Amino acid sequence: MFSLQEEIKQIIIDTLNLEEMTANDIETEMPLFGDGLGLDSIDALELGLAIKNRYGIVLSTEDEKTKQIFYSVKTLADFISSQQNQ
Repeated sequence: MFSLQEEIKQIIIDTLNLEEMTANDIETEMPLFGDGLGLDSIDALELGLAIKNRYGIVLSTEDEKTKQIFYSVKTLADFISSQQNQ
């Protein structure tokens, strides 16, 4: 069974069509944007929609915390986990 972090890595790969990558290529604490994985704002919108569809969690683009939540696979998994346990 996939851990939540592994599941998120696969969502990133599937949603953003990163077919040349595997979940092992994405480090759990690697930044998703900028010098890390190199995602951009359009990728963030697509990923946010995929998270909403998969987990029912809506992330506001206007909320300053969203940038922190999307920092890495780990921060995203921690946030999703915290929302599921409420």
